[in-house]
Amino acid sequence: MTLLIRLQELLDKTRAFDFLAPLALRLYLVPIFWMAGTRKLADMDSTIAWFGNPDWGLGLPYPEILAWAAALSEAGGAALLLVGFAVRWISIPLMVTMVVAMVTVHWPNGWLAIAEATGPFATERTIGAIERLERAKEILQQYGNYDWLTEYGNFVVLNNGIEFAATYLIMLLTLFFFGAGRYFSMDYWVRRAFMPGR
Repeated sequence: MTLLIRLQELLDKTRAFDFLAPLALRLYLVPIFWMAGTRKLADMDSTIAWFGNPDWGLGLPYPEILAWAAALSEAGGAALLLVGFAVRWISIPLMVTMVVAMVTVHWPNGWLAIAEATGPFATERTIGAIERLERAKEILQQYGNYDWLTEYGNFVVLNNGIEFAATYLIMLLTLFFFGAGRYFSMDYWVRRAFMPGR
């Protein structure tokens, strides 16, 4: 029992470095939201059309407001996550954006982000995608330089399921509850300056 207690005490000492976890989450999410937001902002007319069109887009109400809100939340959120400022606050609109994306874009495609033919989350859609992928590989092996094409990675079929958005949502939820972390965030230094002892 004494050994277990000492091991637990040793494990507890690693909490001195607990600021690394929120820092890692923030830095991981920065390029994701920056690219998503700046792409929307770069062609806002197309973004608004996609948000509003029920035939080939999302069919959302108030597409102008929602498109601007999503784009500014993502691009601005990336900047705030980078410096660790207002992280708990910006996590809220970013989580809403992820939920909207999961429900309107990804939900019909199931869980998997990348199509797989086997496993508990495989669907007829992913099985069909794998069949098409195998055929595409055969064509590339026969008519292309397959070794060169796959030198840096394998070909996959993007299933566009909720997996990535759900992962980002969970990361944001963690930041919402635990904040930006110590030392490497403006939130930490602002709180120390203006709310000492709280």
